[in-house]
Amino acid sequence: MSVAIACPSNTDAPAVPAGSGGYVTVDLAAIVENWRRIGRIVGPGCTVAAVVKADAYGLGMAPVAQALARAGCRWFFVAPVEEGLALVEALDPDLSGLRIGVLSGPSVECLVAPSLVPVINDLGQLEAWRVMAPGRPAILNLDTGMARLGMPVSEAAHLAADPALLDGVPVAAVMSHLACPDQHDHPMNERQRALFLRLAGGLPAAPRSLAASYGTFLGSSYRLDMVRTGAALYGLNPLPGRANPMLPVVGLRARILQVREVEAGDTAGYGATWTAEGKRRLATLAVGYADGLLRESANRGSVRFGPMAAPIVGRVSMDLVTVDVTSVPPAWAQPGGFADLVGPHGTIEDLARDSGTIGYELLTRLGPRLRRVYEGAT
Repeated sequence: MSVAIACPSNTDAPAVPAGSGGYVTVDLAAIVENWRRIGRIVGPGCTVAAVVKADAYGLGMAPVAQALARAGCRWFFVAPVEEGLALVEALDPDLSGLRIGVLSGPSVECLVAPSLVPVINDLGQLEAWRVMAPGRPAILNLDTGMARLGMPVSEAAHLAADPALLDGVPVAAVMSHLACPDQHDHPMNERQRALFLRLAGGLPAAPRSLAASYGTFLGSSYRLDMVRTGAALYGLNPLPGRANPMLPVVGLRARILQVREVEAGDTAGYGATWTAEGKRRLATLAVGYADGLLRESANRGSVRFGPMAAPIVGRVSMDLVTVDVTSVPPAWAQPGGFADLVGPHGTIEDLARDSGTIGYELLTRLGPRLRRVYEGAT
């Protein structure tokens, strides 16, 4: 007895021009729900800040932050001040309690809006901000083991011993950053936590923040007064090797430009790295490394037509990738239709694993040619 399998609606593309090669769907309602889920996990008394740097991890800072602000989020973090200025423009200027932490440090541009709060990474920056903006708050960043940004232990101790260095600079928060939070049993986590609490104990009373997305799930002793969540908001799994507690947020689809048959011995792509072992049917998709699909996924990654996986064959080129659709029903893979690189049957982390990287990198590499289509606006 044969069983009919419903054909996926791979020709439907919401609000995408006919000539578009691909698009990214962003579920704003899922982002908001992920923010609320984290709030329920950390409990009352702990603020859930949204990290929207790198254009909200490639998903569009303005619509993402606007949806979160409507839901009640008031703390945001960006990297360079230019991102902070763009966020100020995107949000309601009368939004009460808005704070935008600028991780790269103080600059005159931070004076544009009172919501911009620079993160102070050394004593030189502290003195510069005190002179530049007397009375304006700042966030103190303590380096507890990353050796990246933040005050070294010696400077944090000096600041604790000489509180006058903070005269005229209200402390909005004290923060640090964990190096190994994705490894729950790594001894570095507890070393950093203990050091942070010791150093912060000598500084003025202010919200303490140590955990980002992964660190939030290390336990209540790491959450303190504020967690800074980015990856988890956008659906990446903060519990490696375990079920993802976050809702999926991102979809990635690419248009089918051509379907052809090849014979045994035929090759595909630059360098002829794939050779057909028999008669095969290949589909060429309008997505490539210019759109963020890494070349490392060549001959190892896959895309999906409904629940059916089709392997990538040959090298990924700038604008195109070829997949073997021999096992896919022909009606499911027709020119003008779409294939899912990320969707209901394959996550951004699946694609990242096949590309030899992490979900963070793939999200932030999604190129501007891929139109963002926003769903579930709140």
